[in-house]
Amino acid sequence: MITPPPDPNLTALRLALARLRADRGWTYDHLAERSGLSRRTLIEIEQGRTIGTLATWHALAHAFDVPLGDLAASLCDGHTPPPGT
Repeated sequence: MITPPPDPNLTALRLALARLRADRGWTYDHLAERSGLSRRTLIEIEQGRTIGTLATWHALAHAFDVPLGDLAASLCDGHTPPPGT
């Protein structure tokens, strides 16, 4: 029997985004300029109204100069690996 993975922790992902932005002292406008995304999109992501697309998160990773995998790692916060891994 295959057990599906747990749901991604989208709250942790949006909090990671907010933390990165705050740690750098960036405004939404500054991040929008660096990422090419709209200020509205950034606010909606941080407030949990949308999750964005893979392209959105790719742009954010580049804006912060971090690997996409490092940014997305928070999706697994609170998950335990399946037995035998």
